Amino acid sequence: MPNLKIYVDETIFDGVRGRLSEALEPIRALLCDAFRVEPPACQLAVIPIMGLPDQPQVNIELLILPHAERTGEAIRAAAERLRALLTSVTGARVAVRIAQLDPVTYVALKEAQVA
Repeated sequence: MPNLKIYVDETIFDGVRGRLSEALEPIRALLCDAFRVEPPACQLAVIPIMGLPDQPQVNIELLILPHAERTGEAIRAAAERLRALLTSVTGARVAVRIAQLDPVTYVALKEAQVA
């Protein structure tokens, strides 16, 4: 259930919007590979924000549920891959934060797909 939010500073958003849109599929493929999930398990969002000029122009926040295969090393490797991909797409400084949720207290309600 990787839940990825990509926060993009409004000063660069218009210039990278198209490339970010095209990169969503490769980003999801990266998440599926790194965390051994199927595409429907992923939730991705790109959000324009207003930030300070001295902070990275792109900030990635990723929430995942713990799993035996999601070791610190595996999570760090995924973070590095995400940062490299988003840096190449945006040409901006990118920060990545990944947190694991508590599966006991995590609640998710999703609507069933309508055919």
